[in-house]
Amino acid sequence: MKIDPKSKTDLSAQIAKAIRDAIVSGALIVDERLPSEAEMSEQFEVSRATVREALKRLAAQSLIRTQRGAFGGAFVNRLSFEEAYGQQITTSTLLLSMNAVSFETACEARFALERACAPLAAERRSADHLATMRAEIFRQTQPGLSDEGWCASDVAFHRALVDATGNPVLSYQLAGAVEAMQPLMNMITFTARSRERIVALHEQIADHCDAGDGTGIEATLGDLAAYTRALGQEMAAKRRAT
Repeated sequence: MKIDPKSKTDLSAQIAKAIRDAIVSGALIVDERLPSEAEMSEQFEVSRATVREALKRLAAQSLIRTQRGAFGGAFVNRLSFEEAYGQQITTSTLLLSMNAVSFETACEARFALERACAPLAAERRSADHLATMRAEIFRQTQPGLSDEGWCASDVAFHRALVDATGNPVLSYQLAGAVEAMQPLMNMITFTARSRERIVALHEQIADHCDAGDGTGIEATLGDLAAYTRALGQEMAAKRRAT
């Protein structure tokens, strides 16, 4: 692992990148102990404070963990998909808000990604996935459900469909689409949407999933996407008129 002292990039950032690249390449494996701060300070020819800052950067990314004691030190962490979901959601939310992504663009991406899950969800869904989807549909029919509760239930329903693929990589990649884009779209459309119409579409999706009909799931998601886009256009027109 090397760094370039002449580079304008912060030395601690360079060290963190060098260690991260070693982890990604497999040169450093899960649970392997990193050299001590003193050893890395000598290796990179920097102060221990600089090494310490690099380790903080890596810990913030959940790439390493530290433990105290005679056998303590910094170790390569085993990052799980579940632990990474939060980072994916946060990053997606920031990208959407900071780059002013249009409603139409977000809607197109969000439903295109989920439709890709339809065949696998139909093939691999379990009783638990179906039960979660049915439970959320029932929750969505409750007259006292708040807009915040509705949004949470909507996300949970679609998350169950994505998780039904049985593919953790897909679940991770779509965490941002479902749990970041969906709430943002709900915030724009909630005053105009018909809960009854969305529930009916959710029921169709669950029925198709139960029947193992991936084509039916995909088609119904297409109907839901079209309805969502229409709502977005309606709200945009209202804003322009005011």
